[in-house]
Amino acid sequence: MRTAYKVRAYPTPEQAATLSRTFGCVRVVWNRTLAWRHARYHGEGVTTNFTQANAHLTAMKATDELAWLNEVSSVPLQQAIRHQQVAFTNFFAGRAKYPRYKSRTGRQSAEYTRSAFRYRDGRLFLAKMDAPLAFVWSWPDIDPATIDPTTVTISCDPDGRWYASFAVDVDDPEQAPATGRVVGVDVGVKDFAVTSDGETIANPRHLTERERNLARYQRRMARKQRGSSNRAKAKAKVARAHRKVRASRADFLHRTSARLVRDHDVIVIEDLAVANMVRNRSLAKAISDCGWGAFRRMLEYKAAKHGRHLIVIDRWYPSSKTCSACGHLLAELSLGTRTWQCPSCGTRHDRDVNAAKNILAAGLAVSACGGDVRHSGSSRVRSPVKQELQPARAGVPVPQGGE
Repeated sequence: MRTAYKVRAYPTPEQAATLSRTFGCVRVVWNRTLAWRHARYHGEGVTTNFTQANAHLTAMKATDELAWLNEVSSVPLQQAIRHQQVAFTNFFAGRAKYPRYKSRTGRQSAEYTRSAFRYRDGRLFLAKMDAPLAFVWSWPDIDPATIDPTTVTISCDPDGRWYASFAVDVDDPEQAPATGRVVGVDVGVKDFAVTSDGETIANPRHLTERERNLARYQRRMARKQRGSSNRAKAKAKVARAHRKVRASRADFLHRTSARLVRDHDVIVIEDLAVANMVRNRSLAKAISDCGWGAFRRMLEYKAAKHGRHLIVIDRWYPSSKTCSACGHLLAELSLGTRTWQCPSCGTRHDRDVNAAKNILAAGLAVSACGGDVRHSGSSRVRSPVKQELQPARAGVPVPQGGE
């Protein structure tokens, strides 16, 4: 499997200028190639493969108008073409949206393969640079001189921070010792997550905590004249405020996901359609602030890295409306109802704890009937869940597994 180490980078002014030129060239190549693909498809009705796109890049570099593309390393430009080809492949497969044009105001990045960088004894030399790029290593238990990166991605955030990301192939992932514990996790807005063990993980609401401060910086930026130096400084402050929110959220998600993976052999979650849920204008900001999509991705790669079992159940399974004690299914259950009593067996349920217990039972049922529980898409897990959980909807108790 592949892992990555992202570190803070500190380029010299000369290196920053070279990297900025590289970012600009990557952006121009991406945008012009995307426009060429679009016009070719709609004008001639033909699609473009990687070889044709790469030949178009060569033709662009041969023109007088874009001759300055030859001033930077050719590898990041070729990687931009490669990434665009992957983006179109995902689009036609229905896994992603149509590729968008790159903006000069957002995060800028360039990827270098082994032919465009040299990494020796913990020192990184990039193409078109004579001096090594300084960076700060953040893993005290890993010697930076021992890693063998396959690609290096240099990026710069809108707030001016530079980063270097080292992609490393790992032959033998670290296997965590077995704990014998299983858990179902129900995520929400009021509480970030509730487990089948009854544990409640509070929602820190990172954006809400800093919203007033962020709004003040945005108002100050709005008063500045467009294109002025003062507006650029105010914009950098807005970017730094957003970065603090993003960093706090990422830290919370990493800690929570790492603890769940460390303490449990099997973790069961729901396949939530976050993109559809944020269309609710009343809850869009609160849902986005939770970071459910990032949380799931962290659980997926950490479970794979440490030998854990992550199960994703069907998003349509009525986990909140089903009694975890007897399997009775309510006809309706409003979002405002936090506790309810089962009319069949009389058990009183906390809405979220009951849902987490049902999620765990559904996940164990998926595993028992051989579903593709490792796949992140809902279409791969829906059929096994429905086969195993039909008796519960008819009033037959769901097997509780480790309960």
